[in-house]
Amino acid sequence: MLAGREGLLSKLHARLVEGSDRVGPRIAALYGMGGVGKTSVAAEYAHRHQSTAGIVWQFPAEDLATLAAEFARLAALLGAAGGVMDPRDPVASVHAVLADSPSPWLLVLDNAPDSASLRPFLPPTGNGQVLITSQSSLWPPGQGIEVPVLDVEAAARFLTSRTGDPDGQSAEDLSIELGGLPLALEQASAYIQATGGTLAEYLGLFRRRRADMLARGEPSGYGRTVATTWKVAFGRLDEDAPYAASLLRLLTYLAPEPVPLSLLRAFPEAADGLNPGVSAMLGQLADDQIALSDAVAALRRFSLVAPAGNGLMRVHRLVQAVTLTQMTTDVAAMWRQAAATLIEFGIPEDTEDPAAWPTCAVLLPHAQAVLDCASDGMWRIANYLGHSGSYPAARDMWQTIASACGESLGREHPDTLAAIHNLGYWTGMAGDATAARDLFAGLLPVRERVSGAEHPGILATRHNLARWTGMAGDAAGARDLFAELMPLMERVLGAENPATLADRHSLAVFTGKAGDAAGARDLFVELVPLMERVLGPEHPDALGDRHELAFWTGMAGDAIGARRLFAKLLTVRERVIGAEHPETLATRHNLAQWTGRAGDAAGARDLFAELIPLAERVLGAESPSTVRAMGNLAQWTATAGDAAGARDLFAELMPLIERVLGAEHPETLAARHNLAQCTGRAGDAAGARDLFAELIPLLERVYGPEHPDTLADRYELAFWTRQAMARPAANDA
Repeated sequence: MLAGREGLLSKLHARLVEGSDRVGPRIAALYGMGGVGKTSVAAEYAHRHQSTAGIVWQFPAEDLATLAAEFARLAALLGAAGGVMDPRDPVASVHAVLADSPSPWLLVLDNAPDSASLRPFLPPTGNGQVLITSQSSLWPPGQGIEVPVLDVEAAARFLTSRTGDPDGQSAEDLSIELGGLPLALEQASAYIQATGGTLAEYLGLFRRRRADMLARGEPSGYGRTVATTWKVAFGRLDEDAPYAASLLRLLTYLAPEPVPLSLLRAFPEAADGLNPGVSAMLGQLADDQIALSDAVAALRRFSLVAPAGNGLMRVHRLVQAVTLTQMTTDVAAMWRQAAATLIEFGIPEDTEDPAAWPTCAVLLPHAQAVLDCASDGMWRIANYLGHSGSYPAARDMWQTIASACGESLGREHPDTLAAIHNLGYWTGMAGDATAARDLFAGLLPVRERVSGAEHPGILATRHNLARWTGMAGDAAGARDLFAELMPLMERVLGAENPATLADRHSLAVFTGKAGDAAGARDLFVELVPLMERVLGPEHPDALGDRHELAFWTGMAGDAIGARRLFAKLLTVRERVIGAEHPETLATRHNLAQWTGRAGDAAGARDLFAELIPLAERVLGAESPSTVRAMGNLAQWTATAGDAAGARDLFAELMPLIERVLGAEHPETLAARHNLAQCTGRAGDAAGARDLFAELIPLLERVYGPEHPDTLADRYELAFWTRQAMARPAANDA
């Protein structure tokens, strides 16, 4: 199969011709797992270049005795052609002929076991090329070229072309399931053609009966199926490298994403309860770096794993699938337990700590692959997703955890109720405050009945009910709920308990949102030093309160003070949680806004221009936060004196803001107002008149005919109508 291989063939050609003026042959080794198509690439290269070579010969190199016999056969042919032959040493005879050959030559040594075994067979001199194929990835510098699996697009094109089935989506999905492995793609195609089936039917069968399908189909150009291709390698590992075989079995149960070998450090904690044989193998790999390195090297000799940088190893999904078929049910269960236990203990305890997030990010797919949904490890991973800023992913994982706990423990079990609590919180953080409020409203009476009215879990649920009541639009209701909750929190938990501090935070926020900005500012002035003393000055909650203090300082009338506080906070947040965390972006947004309100419109414009590409990449181009940043960029562009530029920005924004927020959302109506006003200020009075004429019926329907915004825009309509009438008269004059 040569689909998607043109780039690889070009790279191979460059490697084999570079330095062609030097003495000695050029050597390249194509390496990769069994079934990746190394031999096909080598054969195609030889075919394309045979016209320029005097001698082209392909040797089967898997067995050294067979390789030596093939050299004898070539030596005999070269001798018959007039060369000098030493029957006692056919390899030396071939080397001598190649050294004296005036024409270039090409030798292909196919399926070599490793570099060392080939050394006696490699011509030391001569104007030629040596092309090696091997499963081993261990080659001298400058010789190895990895043959990768096909990307999804190339693999899907092959499937549709080979089967004649135009179902592109099924082809892409099957390409992913097969990991882009050419042998598996060819085998699937052969099976589909033989049975008269479709790509969609094969995909369904493969997902249900993976092991059976890997043994079926007669791939053209291959002597083996996927199932048999690696069987020999597995057998050799069991016999010659049992620690490598054990490591492969462990990796079989993890995701086909990079795995940190440092995971084995968790073994001492995880050892209890493991099968003694499994424990002995893992213990040796964990304790002896040489044993671990030897195991990795043995797996790389068959390209069953590939390094992914920074101590990470990757194993192909089909290697995992075939490895699984080589284990009995009992052995498979032992290794699955080992994988799950190592992942469980490998996930950091405190996943709110940003220092733990890189480890959690690497372990996330493996936790999803092997841990039970209701396990402690999955709770910690779900917690990491939320605190690191992946709110929708956290919500979805908590939904899965809550459902799993409900099924296994019962709907009123404390763990189930705690999972629903977390689901409610991250539902709100993902943007659905109303759904979060309703979840907490339904949860509260159940928790009160199960645990009592003053249980800490009940207090947390009451806190969140109040919070999401406010976030759903009822700021005064939230303020009152928090005011009722505060004495209970202080009595049950203490005045400096983090949960009590969080309650004080929310009381301050909703005091401001209910219309008392100065009151909110004063509450945060009291709260910030308390938070820093109790939690530390760089704790996420302490930083959150600094953010709120800055905001309400501005809302209380001190824009310069707000800008100064946001500028200091941004430096800290970038260092602590990263420049692209959603909360850091929120701080940048506020710094830009208060820079403008402090009188520096051009500075605000420039800060929003810098923010928008970040927001688009991190939050998405149609995130409400991104859309609001775009609106603010347009607004401060206008305030900085560029009416035409602002008009163009608002015109570009309108379709997006209507799609994201809705045509009658207050921010959409404000954007339409600004577009109309900037159109007029840019010199198009008639255009402004027409835009205001379209806007006023919307305002009357949404706000009513006597609303201040409606009345103000009627004035604007009248103003720009007069301007449009006066402009031609001025021109006539």
